[in-house]
Amino acid sequence: MITVNGNQTGGYDGQTLRRLLEGLGYPLARVAVEMDGRIVPRAEYDSCVLEEGSRLEIVCFVGGG
Repeated sequence: MITVNGNQTGGYDGQTLRRLLEGLGYPLARVAVEMDGRIVPRAEYDSCVLEEGSRLEIVCFVGGG
């Protein structure tokens, strides 16, 4: 299990951060991710592997006026 924005979810242990974001429907170009207290650069989404107990905070940017 990992925690995403305060909610536990399963099925992503051993997967990449990119796969999680795509699986949850986040637009990759419009998100910022903090994993275990560290901001993850977008260039690392494909190489960042999720582990049991990982804690993520995902912020999705929206535009408007």
